Amino acid sequence: MTEPVSATDPAVETATAAQPSYVKLAMRTMVKKKDISLKHFFLTTAALLAFFVGISYLTRP
Repeated sequence: MTEPVSATDPAVETATAAQPSYVKLAMRTMVKKKDISLKHFFLTTAALLAFFVGISYLTRP
């Protein structure tokens, strides 16, 4: 019978280390496209603020 591959196997470590995580890819993309990322950030912030102000206005006594 063959033995299962252990987590400390160097071949497994190099295969997983070669792929960057999704967080690193997102950060790299955000740095490359600064102006679009900042625009989306501020639009999202303004929309959330408008939403919360609207909800608080509608639910006031």
